Amino acid sequence: MPTSLPPELYYLSNFRTVLAWLGERYADLLTAEEQTFISNFEVVEWRAQALLVRMIMRRGCHFRLSKLDYPEIGDCLFAAGPLLELGWVSEQMPLTAVEVAELLRKDELLAHLPLPDRRSSQKKTALLEQLLAQDLPAQPFSNWCPALNDRLLSLQIDELCNRLRLLFFGNLAQDWSEFVLADLGIYRYESVDITPESRGFRSRQDLEDYLHLRDLRVRFEAGEPVESVLPPLLAFSSANSYLRSRQSKQLFHLAQHLEKCGELEQALAVYQRSEYSEARWRQVRVLEQLGRDADAYQQALAFSALPKSDEECQRIGRALPRLQRKLGFPAERQPKPVEAACIELTLPMPAHGSVEVAVRDHISTEQTPVHYVENTLLCSLFGLLCWDAIFAPLPGAFFHPFHSGPVDLYSADFYSRRQQLFDACLARLQQPDYAQLIVQRYREKVGIQSPFVFWTLLDEPLLEMALHCIPAQHLQACFTRLLRDIKANRSGMPDLIQFYPAERRYRMIEVKGPGDRLQDNQKRWLAFAAEQGIPVEVCYVSWDAA
Repeated sequence: MPTSLPPELYYLSNFRTVLAWLGERYADLLTAEEQTFISNFEVVEWRAQALLVRMIMRRGCHFRLSKLDYPEIGDCLFAAGPLLELGWVSEQMPLTAVEVAELLRKDELLAHLPLPDRRSSQKKTALLEQLLAQDLPAQPFSNWCPALNDRLLSLQIDELCNRLRLLFFGNLAQDWSEFVLADLGIYRYESVDITPESRGFRSRQDLEDYLHLRDLRVRFEAGEPVESVLPPLLAFSSANSYLRSRQSKQLFHLAQHLEKCGELEQALAVYQRSEYSEARWRQVRVLEQLGRDADAYQQALAFSALPKSDEECQRIGRALPRLQRKLGFPAERQPKPVEAACIELTLPMPAHGSVEVAVRDHISTEQTPVHYVENTLLCSLFGLLCWDAIFAPLPGAFFHPFHSGPVDLYSADFYSRRQQLFDACLARLQQPDYAQLIVQRYREKVGIQSPFVFWTLLDEPLLEMALHCIPAQHLQACFTRLLRDIKANRSGMPDLIQFYPAERRYRMIEVKGPGDRLQDNQKRWLAFAAEQGIPVEVCYVSWDAA
């Protein structure tokens, strides 16, 4: 078995890396079955290793031998020998009619399966209906197609490998293709010092709890009744904050479903059990729908005293005057937000259909260029300035080499855990060389995955223009607001930015086409910008009838 593998066996090298990583960091969490697999894999012949990894990384678990063609492996039947002996692969896996039909071409299905009507003009779906109508029992591939000169290899350790993948990545959203994309240079990741103690799961129970929550979510999304999914979700308990946050999000989505179905009392009870960011103001709305206006008012008052986010503050701020009117209370005067200036334009209907591009092209000049940036520019500037704080190797923030950002990015304590680091980054804006620092960071990190930097939309000339025209105090204000609620505040920023380089100033423009209205997150950004003295305008566009 070669220790240094040739380039064409990159996938086997990557899989070995995963197993070594798990052995170093998760040995105490591995089951006896998983430990036995890893130890047996290490000693099995390398061609068998390579074939197994190829099968693991492909979709599905059934593979016709004729479809397994890998020049670097050679004879795949020979390579499969040790896998069959170990029970990792089987040739005797019973297949249903649907499964065998998926493995066969239409002509093979006509030639080898028991069909009463073999007319070739029929679609494959009609042939499958014939099979299903016979209610044939599940049986091995060789029994279905005894005359077909082919064999079937069925992977038996798919679930085991999924558990290993979950341990490595900390989630099941990422898969083995992360290695391939990194090998090909399509994705590049920041190098973070990951200690052996930094793990996605602290106990085996954490892993089992993750799988339990995922199973409940999959069952609900597949259409299983709420009555069977909700009790175990409510009963779930964990000391792991990440898992509790997943539970809260699932409870919120279940409550939304109940609310849409008119099950308001049950929806309210589930919202009350969820700590998801939007659950509190939804409680107020459901209480209103139930006609319990006094309760809704008291709840809104309590939430308004300590709002959890700008979005909640905005929504509760709307609810309070409405509830006061319903209850006959004197309505408290709400401070009127500072409004952005308005522009009205009448433009020819563009061929491309993009109102933002139409406005950009209409007002842009060589001396005062306009860029369509939406949320990308300010987020990118923030990501570059605060790169070190974002990628700080805090415990539990990174636990494998393929993180595009910290795992706890959207957690409530993301900023507080890194406050000193972020404060130090923002303090650089008070230094005369902050622009050079950001440009240098751009050159050092260009192309590396980041949750904030939009490399495909950000080039160095745009970066330098922005740093030349946007004052440091405006950046400081925007970045501070972004840190208050990253998930909510990273969107809703104005569509366009116009630079006046000769005057070292700029303006941002939110564009609205005919019939389009400002969204809530856009209103919050516009109000914030106006309050901070950040030049922002709303452009309302109508199309020239001619």
